[in-house]
Amino acid sequence: MDLIQFAIFILTMVGAFFWNRSESRSDIRHMDTKLESTRELVRAIHDEMKDFHSTLEKQDANFKAHLLAFHEKTK
Repeated sequence: MDLIQFAIFILTMVGAFFWNRSESRSDIRHMDTKLESTRELVRAIHDEMKDFHSTLEKQDANFKAHLLAFHEKTK
């Protein structure tokens, strides 16, 4: 009887080990997907910031050129 209980215990532990590994891999794949999604979002935000900064620089240059031209006309 003791040998049967020991075998059942070992089989249960081996089954739990493989189940735990499969769940762990599933969790890792899910976290990788979330991480990649977050990276794409950060890249998009970074690109948007660069575009916005570029737009501001162009507007600033146009405004300064307009002021310079206006200042030259009023002399």
